[in-house]
Amino acid sequence: MRPLSVDAVRTVFEDVAPMTVGLEEEAMLLDPGTHDLCPRAAEVVERAGDPRFKLELPAAQLEIVLPPTATVGESVTALGAARRDLAAAAEGIGLPAAAGAHPFADPVGALNDGPRHAPLADAYGGVARMQLVCALQVHVAVGGAARTLAVYNALRSFLPELAVLAANAPFYAGRDTGLASVRPKLCELLPRQGVPPVIESWEAYVGALEWGASAGALPAPGRWWWELRPHAEHGTLELRVPDAQATVSDAAAVAGVAHALVGWLAARHDAGDLPEPDPTWRIEENRWAACRDGPDAIFADLRTGRREPVRELLAARFEQLAPTAEALGCAGELAGAGRLARAGGAARQRAAAGGDPRAAARWLSSAYTSAS
Repeated sequence: MRPLSVDAVRTVFEDVAPMTVGLEEEAMLLDPGTHDLCPRAAEVVERAGDPRFKLELPAAQLEIVLPPTATVGESVTALGAARRDLAAAAEGIGLPAAAGAHPFADPVGALNDGPRHAPLADAYGGVARMQLVCALQVHVAVGGAARTLAVYNALRSFLPELAVLAANAPFYAGRDTGLASVRPKLCELLPRQGVPPVIESWEAYVGALEWGASAGALPAPGRWWWELRPHAEHGTLELRVPDAQATVSDAAAVAGVAHALVGWLAARHDAGDLPEPDPTWRIEENRWAACRDGPDAIFADLRTGRREPVRELLAARFEQLAPTAEALGCAGELAGAGRLARAGGAARQRAAAGGDPRAAARWLSSAYTSAS
C-alpha cells in the first residue's frame, strides 16, 4: 500500500463539494433460459465498452459506477439510464438483476481473473467463491475533515435503519432463509465486515491502515470492508450496508434516506449536537434484528435499551429528516421510503416467488429496468 499521510487524508476530505452524492450498484447476470447465475459478465463489459460498467469479483456480477451529482434525483436518473444501457449490452448473453443474493444459485461460484481479483481469490480461497452478493453503495461528501469524521462516528448508529429499508435477500441456495437479508451473514465470512469501529482521529485512521498493511491484511484501503467507511480517494462517506435493490425506485428511496441522514447529522455537528459514539455491540444487536426481520424488527434504544417497533421508529425518523431532505432536494425519495418501511424487497420477492425461488429470480430480472 502506498503510504498515506494524515495531512493528505485531511486534504481529500476538505476538497470536496459538500453534500454531493454518488451511487455504485452491483448487479447479477442471469442465464436467459434458466435464470441461474451466468458467469459471462466479462463479455458484457467488453461489448459495452462503457466506463460506467466494471467487473466485480464474481464472474456473474457487474458494477455500475456513476459520478457524483448534486442531488439523489440526478443520480437516480443516471442509474435508470445505466440499467437500461447495461441490459441492452447484455442482450443475447444474459439478463441483469439486482438483489442482495441470488435466490437459488449454487453457493459457490466462478470468479473473475485479473490483477484486481486474483489476489482476493488467493487470499480468501473458497470463501471468496461464496461472495455472490450484491450491494448498493451510496457515497456522500460531507465536506470538511473534522466534520466528516464526526458524522462517520455518529452514522454508525443508524446503519441498522438503512439495513431494514434495503433488506432484499430472503432466499439462498433455493431455500427461504427466514431472514430479510442473508447478505450480511455471507459477507461475515470475510474479515472487516459489519458495524465499523469508532475512529478517534485521522491519525488513528491512517495508523489503522498502516497496521493493516504491515499485517498483510490491508494491501489497499479498499479492503476496509465495513458497512460504512471513509473513502480516502473520493473524500466521501461510503455507505455499504444496503442490499442491491430490485427496482430503480427502491434504490432511489434508499439513497434518499442515506443522503438525508448524512445531511441531518452534519447539521447536528455544526450545531454542536452530536452525542458520543454508541458502543459497537449495541448497534450490532439492532443490525441482527434488521437482518432477521426487516421492517418487522424490534430495535433497542442504544442508550436506554427501550424496545420499539422499527416501523414506528422509521416513521419518526422520516419526520425528523424531512426538512433536511427538502433542503437537499431528496424529499420525494424520502417519501418513497415509506413504502419500503411497510414492506420492502424481501416481502416483494417472497410474494413474487409464491414459494418457488426460481420465480423470484424471474421476477428480479423483469423488475431490473422497471420504473417502480
